[in-house]
Amino acid sequence: MSSNVQPLRQPGGLVLAHRDGPLLRLTLNNPPANALSVAMMEALVAALDDAAADQAVRAIVIRSNERVFSAGHDLKELTAHRADHDGGVGFFKQTFQLCAALMTRIVEHDRPVIAEVDGLATAAGCQLVASCDLAICTDSSGFCTPGVNIGLFCSTPMVALSRNVHRKQAMEMLLTGETIDASTAKEFGLVNRIVPRQYLNQVVEKYAQTIAEKSCFVVGLGKAAFYRQAEMTLADAYAHASAVMVENMMAADAEEGITAFLQKRPAKWTGK
Repeated sequence: MSSNVQPLRQPGGLVLAHRDGPLLRLTLNNPPANALSVAMMEALVAALDDAAADQAVRAIVIRSNERVFSAGHDLKELTAHRADHDGGVGFFKQTFQLCAALMTRIVEHDRPVIAEVDGLATAAGCQLVASCDLAICTDSSGFCTPGVNIGLFCSTPMVALSRNVHRKQAMEMLLTGETIDASTAKEFGLVNRIVPRQYLNQVVEKYAQTIAEKSCFVVGLGKAAFYRQAEMTLADAYAHASAVMVENMMAADAEEGITAFLQKRPAKWTGK
């Protein structure tokens, strides 16, 4: 596989892109806490948009260069805008709307997005992990939504959190603001796997490469259907899923995949 490090469309190199065959790694690079400043979030959105336009990318990993995966929103940046003529309300709206757009972009992206976590993910950083399709962390990682401790309830992180863990466990994190360890995060359903630090990259790459071997059309179709049906009633979910199955059956890759299975040979995907 060929590797290619390339700059992204953002100031200061806040996100570093590394392509390794079908795998794209996006590394948060805003030390020391990888705060999700406006510039950082814009950089991530731009990187995800670039990946959507690159048909060679089959899976995306979001990771960090620091021992803090992400400490969430940049509180110094937010506080500085209290001096604005409107008391900061315009900037606050911009920040939280951009954050919502970023998280939605991850969920709606037609490529699977994997969070590779080694360290602490707090507030909107925890939201970023919860928004990814899969999350793999080291045994020394921690997660929290501590806004309640500083008078700012983690309302936007709550959206992603409540859609990935049980309600009472989400409320436990939101109301106490306490940090949960990796084992508790797995028990809650926030992460898929816990691995020793020395194996983190290897395990994440294995997941990504396994996904990359599938039909990109089928993976994208299935991911979209998963999130859409999750918000429906049971009857509506089955109706939608049934329609998606019909659409999937009519795809060239489904015909090829089933034929290859029956003929006991590897499938040759066309992405259609």
